[in-house]
Amino acid sequence: MAIHSLAFVEPGARVADGVEVGPFAVVGADVELGPGVRLMAHAVVLGHTRLGDGCVVFPHAVLGGEPQDLKYQGGPTRLIVGSRNTFREGCTIHRGTDSPAGGRGETRIGDDNLFMAQSHVAHDVLLGDSCVLANSAAVAGHCVIQSGAILGGLVGIHQGARVGRMAFVGAGAMVSQDVPPFFMAQGDRARLVGLNLVGLRRSGMDRDRIALLKQALHLLGDRSVPRASSLESILALGPDLAELVELVAFVRASKRGLCRSGRGDDARGIEAGTA
Repeated sequence: MAIHSLAFVEPGARVADGVEVGPFAVVGADVELGPGVRLMAHAVVLGHTRLGDGCVVFPHAVLGGEPQDLKYQGGPTRLIVGSRNTFREGCTIHRGTDSPAGGRGETRIGDDNLFMAQSHVAHDVLLGDSCVLANSAAVAGHCVIQSGAILGGLVGIHQGARVGRMAFVGAGAMVSQDVPPFFMAQGDRARLVGLNLVGLRRSGMDRDRIALLKQALHLLGDRSVPRASSLESILALGPDLAELVELVAFVRASKRGLCRSGRGDDARGIEAGTA
Protein backbone atom coordinates (compact mmCIF):
# COMPACT_ATOMS: atom_id res chain seq x y z
CA MET A 1 0.00 0.00 0.00
CA ALA A 2 1.45 3.36 -1.09
CA ILE A 3 -0.46 6.46 -0.01
CA HIS A 4 1.21 9.74 -0.91
CA SER A 5 1.78 12.13 1.96
CA LEU A 6 -0.31 14.77 0.19
CA ALA A 7 -3.31 12.48 -0.34
CA PHE A 8 -6.33 12.70 1.96
CA VAL A 9 -7.80 9.37 3.07
CA GLU A 10 -10.59 9.84 5.59
CA PRO A 11 -10.70 7.66 8.70
CA GLY A 12 -12.96 4.67 8.09
CA ALA A 13 -11.93 4.10 4.48
CA ARG A 14 -10.96 0.49 3.78
CA VAL A 15 -7.84 0.25 1.68
CA ALA A 16 -6.56 -3.16 0.59
CA ASP A 17 -2.99 -4.25 -0.01
CA GLY A 18 -1.30 -2.95 -3.11
CA VAL A 19 -3.41 0.20 -3.41
CA GLU A 20 -1.70 3.36 -4.67
CA VAL A 21 -3.11 6.80 -3.84
CA GLY A 22 -1.45 9.75 -5.53
CA PRO A 23 -0.94 13.33 -4.34
CA PHE A 24 -4.08 15.40 -3.68
CA ALA A 25 -6.32 12.39 -4.24
CA VAL A 26 -9.35 12.16 -1.90
CA VAL A 27 -10.81 8.94 -0.49
CA GLY A 28 -14.04 9.23 1.53
CA ALA A 29 -14.76 7.55 4.87
CA ASP A 30 -17.21 5.01 3.40
CA VAL A 31 -15.05 4.00 0.45
CA GLU A 32 -13.59 0.52 -0.06
CA LEU A 33 -10.63 0.11 -2.43
CA GLY A 34 -9.83 -3.42 -3.56
CA PRO A 35 -6.35 -4.87 -4.09
CA GLY A 36 -4.26 -3.14 -6.72
CA VAL A 37 -6.50 -0.09 -7.13
CA ARG A 38 -4.56 2.95 -8.34
CA LEU A 39 -5.79 6.52 -7.79
CA MET A 40 -3.71 9.08 -9.64
CA ALA A 41 -3.15 12.66 -8.52
CA HIS A 42 -6.39 14.60 -7.85
CA ALA A 43 -8.64 11.54 -8.26
CA VAL A 44 -11.68 11.64 -5.96
CA VAL A 45 -13.71 8.68 -4.64
CA LEU A 46 -16.65 9.54 -2.37
CA GLY A 47 -19.78 8.11 -0.76
CA HIS A 48 -20.56 4.46 -0.12
CA THR A 49 -18.39 3.29 -3.00
CA ARG A 50 -16.52 0.07 -3.65
CA LEU A 51 -13.86 -0.24 -6.35
CA GLY A 52 -12.91 -3.81 -7.27
CA ASP A 53 -9.44 -5.18 -7.88
CA GLY A 54 -7.15 -3.38 -10.27
CA CYS A 55 -9.28 -0.33 -11.07
CA VAL A 56 -7.37 2.76 -12.24
CA VAL A 57 -8.72 6.28 -11.67
CA PHE A 58 -7.03 9.08 -13.62
CA PRO A 59 -6.65 12.72 -12.51
CA HIS A 60 -9.81 14.72 -11.80
CA ALA A 61 -12.17 11.80 -12.18
CA VAL A 62 -14.87 11.79 -9.48
CA LEU A 63 -16.52 8.52 -8.49
CA GLY A 64 -19.39 8.09 -6.03
CA GLY A 65 -20.63 11.68 -6.00
CA GLU A 66 -24.21 12.49 -5.02
CA PRO A 67 -26.77 11.87 -7.78
CA GLN A 68 -27.97 14.82 -9.82
CA ASP A 69 -31.54 14.08 -8.79
CA LEU A 70 -33.65 16.76 -7.12
CA LYS A 71 -35.55 14.04 -5.27
CA TYR A 72 -32.42 12.74 -3.58
CA GLN A 73 -32.71 13.13 0.18
CA GLY A 74 -29.12 12.45 1.17
CA GLY A 75 -29.44 8.75 2.00
CA PRO A 76 -26.52 6.29 2.05
CA THR A 77 -26.89 5.10 -1.54
CA ARG A 78 -24.10 3.16 -3.21
CA LEU A 79 -21.78 2.83 -6.18
CA ILE A 80 -20.51 -0.72 -6.72
CA VAL A 81 -17.71 -1.12 -9.25
CA GLY A 82 -16.20 -4.41 -10.41
CA SER A 83 -12.61 -5.19 -11.31
CA ARG A 84 -10.10 -3.78 -13.82
CA ASN A 85 -12.09 -0.73 -14.83
CA THR A 86 -10.32 2.36 -16.16
CA PHE A 87 -11.71 5.84 -15.48
CA ARG A 88 -9.95 8.50 -17.51
CA GLU A 89 -9.55 12.21 -16.83
CA GLY A 90 -12.66 14.06 -15.72
CA CYS A 91 -14.91 11.00 -15.78
CA THR A 92 -17.86 11.14 -13.34
CA ILE A 93 -19.88 8.20 -11.98
CA HIS A 94 -22.70 8.92 -9.52
CA ARG A 95 -24.10 6.62 -6.88
CA GLY A 96 -27.80 5.67 -6.72
CA THR A 97 -30.70 7.72 -5.50
CA ASP A 98 -33.09 6.96 -2.67
CA SER A 99 -35.98 8.74 -4.34
CA PRO A 100 -39.45 7.22 -3.89
CA ALA A 101 -39.91 7.20 -7.68
CA GLY A 102 -38.49 3.73 -8.23
CA GLY A 103 -34.83 4.38 -7.49
CA ARG A 104 -32.70 1.30 -6.91
CA GLY A 105 -30.41 3.17 -4.55
CA GLU A 106 -27.40 1.68 -6.29
CA THR A 107 -25.33 2.26 -9.40
CA ARG A 108 -23.54 -0.90 -10.58
CA ILE A 109 -20.57 -1.17 -12.91
CA GLY A 110 -19.20 -4.55 -14.05
CA ASP A 111 -15.65 -5.56 -14.98
CA ASP A 112 -13.12 -4.48 -17.63
CA ASN A 113 -14.85 -1.30 -18.76
CA LEU A 114 -13.17 1.79 -20.22
CA PHE A 115 -14.61 5.22 -19.41
CA MET A 116 -12.82 7.78 -21.53
CA ALA A 117 -12.23 11.42 -20.61
CA GLN A 118 -15.26 13.43 -19.48
CA SER A 119 -17.68 10.51 -19.82
CA HIS A 120 -20.55 10.35 -17.34
CA VAL A 121 -22.70 7.64 -15.78
CA ALA A 122 -25.66 8.87 -13.74
CA HIS A 123 -27.55 7.42 -10.78
CA ASP A 124 -29.04 3.91 -10.70
CA VAL A 125 -27.42 2.81 -13.94
CA LEU A 126 -26.66 -0.87 -14.49
CA LEU A 127 -23.61 -1.24 -16.74
CA GLY A 128 -22.18 -4.64 -17.65
CA ASP A 129 -18.70 -5.87 -18.56
CA SER A 130 -16.23 -4.84 -21.28
CA CYS A 131 -18.12 -1.70 -22.33
CA VAL A 132 -16.47 1.41 -23.77
CA LEU A 133 -17.75 4.95 -23.22
CA ALA A 134 -15.80 7.27 -25.51
CA ASN A 135 -15.01 10.88 -24.69
CA SER A 136 -17.95 12.86 -23.28
CA ALA A 137 -20.49 10.04 -23.69
CA ALA A 138 -23.25 10.53 -21.13
CA VAL A 139 -25.62 7.93 -19.68
CA ALA A 140 -28.65 9.30 -17.81
CA GLY A 141 -30.23 7.83 -14.70
CA HIS A 142 -31.86 4.38 -14.57
CA CYS A 143 -30.34 3.25 -17.88
CA VAL A 144 -29.14 -0.28 -18.62
CA ILE A 145 -26.00 -0.71 -20.71
CA GLN A 146 -25.36 -4.38 -21.39
CA SER A 147 -21.97 -6.06 -21.69
CA GLY A 148 -19.80 -5.32 -24.69
CA ALA A 149 -21.70 -2.18 -25.72
CA ILE A 150 -19.73 0.71 -27.19
CA LEU A 151 -20.89 4.33 -26.95
CA GLY A 152 -19.10 6.73 -29.28
CA GLY A 153 -17.94 10.23 -28.40
CA LEU A 154 -20.62 12.73 -27.32
CA VAL A 155 -23.35 10.07 -27.28
CA GLY A 156 -26.32 10.82 -25.02
CA ILE A 157 -28.51 8.05 -23.59
CA HIS A 158 -31.96 9.14 -22.38
CA GLN A 159 -33.07 8.32 -18.85
CA GLY A 160 -34.40 4.77 -18.60
CA ALA A 161 -33.22 3.67 -22.05
CA ARG A 162 -31.36 0.41 -22.65
CA VAL A 163 -28.44 -0.46 -24.91
CA GLY A 164 -28.18 -4.17 -25.65
CA ARG A 165 -25.20 -6.49 -25.51
CA MET A 166 -22.52 -5.83 -28.13
CA ALA A 167 -24.48 -2.92 -29.59
CA PHE A 168 -22.63 0.07 -31.05
CA VAL A 169 -23.89 3.66 -30.80
CA GLY A 170 -22.17 6.01 -33.23
CA ALA A 171 -20.56 9.27 -32.18
CA GLY A 172 -22.92 12.13 -31.45
CA ALA A 173 -26.04 9.97 -31.35
CA MET A 174 -28.94 10.97 -29.12
CA VAL A 175 -30.61 7.75 -27.97
CA SER A 176 -34.13 8.19 -26.62
CA GLN A 177 -35.30 4.59 -27.10
CA ASP A 178 -33.78 1.14 -26.74
CA VAL A 179 -30.94 -0.12 -28.96
CA PRO A 180 -31.24 -3.91 -29.33
CA PRO A 181 -28.25 -6.22 -28.84
CA PHE A 182 -25.83 -6.70 -31.76
CA PHE A 183 -27.19 -3.68 -33.68
CA MET A 184 -25.68 -0.32 -34.55
CA ALA A 185 -27.47 3.00 -34.04
CA GLN A 186 -26.62 6.56 -34.99
CA GLY A 187 -28.18 9.98 -35.44
CA ASP A 188 -30.52 12.35 -33.61
CA ARG A 189 -32.85 10.73 -32.74
CA ALA A 190 -30.88 7.54 -33.14
CA ARG A 191 -31.97 4.97 -35.69
CA LEU A 192 -30.88 1.39 -36.25
CA VAL A 193 -28.59 1.42 -39.30
CA GLY A 194 -27.27 -2.15 -39.35
CA LEU A 195 -25.42 -4.75 -37.36
CA ASN A 196 -22.33 -4.06 -35.31
CA LEU A 197 -20.37 -6.15 -37.81
CA VAL A 198 -16.93 -5.19 -36.56
CA GLY A 199 -17.80 -6.09 -33.00
CA LEU A 200 -19.50 -9.34 -33.97
CA ARG A 201 -16.56 -10.47 -36.07
CA ARG A 202 -14.06 -9.56 -33.38
CA SER A 203 -16.06 -11.65 -30.93
CA GLY A 204 -15.64 -14.67 -33.20
CA MET A 205 -19.24 -14.89 -34.39
CA ASP A 206 -19.46 -16.99 -37.55
CA ARG A 207 -20.98 -15.89 -40.86
CA ASP A 208 -24.10 -18.01 -40.53
CA ARG A 209 -25.14 -16.43 -37.25
CA ILE A 210 -24.37 -12.96 -38.59
CA ALA A 211 -26.53 -13.67 -41.65
CA LEU A 212 -29.44 -14.68 -39.41
CA LEU A 213 -29.07 -11.50 -37.36
CA LYS A 214 -29.19 -9.48 -40.59
CA GLN A 215 -32.49 -11.15 -41.42
CA ALA A 216 -33.72 -10.39 -37.91
CA LEU A 217 -32.88 -6.71 -38.41
CA HIS A 218 -34.99 -6.58 -41.57
CA LEU A 219 -37.90 -8.35 -39.88
CA LEU A 220 -37.75 -6.03 -36.90
CA GLY A 221 -37.80 -2.96 -39.11
CA ASP A 222 -40.80 -4.03 -41.19
CA ARG A 223 -43.56 -1.75 -39.87
CA SER A 224 -46.18 -3.40 -42.07
CA VAL A 225 -46.10 -6.49 -39.84
CA PRO A 226 -47.34 -6.56 -36.21
CA ARG A 227 -44.52 -6.69 -33.69
CA ALA A 228 -45.61 -10.03 -32.24
CA SER A 229 -45.53 -11.61 -35.70
CA SER A 230 -42.09 -10.17 -36.43
CA LEU A 231 -40.70 -11.66 -33.22
CA GLU A 232 -42.17 -15.06 -33.99
CA SER A 233 -40.60 -14.91 -37.46
CA ILE A 234 -37.25 -14.03 -35.92
CA LEU A 235 -37.42 -17.02 -33.58
CA ALA A 236 -38.36 -19.25 -36.51
CA LEU A 237 -35.06 -18.35 -38.19
CA GLY A 238 -33.23 -20.36 -35.55
CA PRO A 239 -35.22 -21.46 -32.50
CA ASP A 240 -32.08 -22.73 -30.78
CA LEU A 241 -29.82 -19.82 -31.66
CA ALA A 242 -28.98 -18.02 -28.41
CA GLU A 243 -28.51 -14.62 -30.08
CA LEU A 244 -31.98 -14.66 -31.62
CA VAL A 245 -33.57 -15.74 -28.35
CA GLU A 246 -31.69 -12.93 -26.57
CA LEU A 247 -32.78 -10.38 -29.17
CA VAL A 248 -36.44 -11.34 -28.92
CA ALA A 249 -36.36 -11.28 -25.11
CA PHE A 250 -34.79 -7.80 -25.19
CA VAL A 251 -37.47 -6.46 -27.52
CA ARG A 252 -40.32 -7.99 -25.52
CA ALA A 253 -38.98 -6.39 -22.34
CA SER A 254 -38.81 -2.91 -23.88
CA LYS A 255 -40.75 -0.19 -22.08
CA ARG A 256 -39.57 2.81 -24.08
CA GLY A 257 -39.84 1.17 -27.50
CA LEU A 258 -37.00 0.63 -29.96
CA CYS A 259 -35.10 3.02 -32.18
CA ARG A 260 -36.58 2.90 -35.69
CA SER A 261 -34.73 1.24 -38.52
CA GLY A 262 -33.27 3.32 -41.34
CA ARG A 263 -31.52 6.65 -41.61
CA GLY A 264 -32.83 10.13 -40.91
CA ASP A 265 -33.77 12.36 -38.01
CA ASP A 266 -37.40 11.33 -37.56
CA ALA A 267 -37.91 11.38 -33.80
CA ARG A 268 -40.53 8.62 -33.80
CA GLY A 269 -39.38 5.20 -32.70
CA ILE A 270 -40.55 1.64 -33.23
CA GLU A 271 -43.40 1.24 -30.80
CA ALA A 272 -42.91 -1.09 -27.87
CA GLY A 273 -44.50 -4.46 -28.53
CA THR A 274 -47.02 -6.19 -26.32
CA ALA A 275 -45.83 -9.70 -27.13
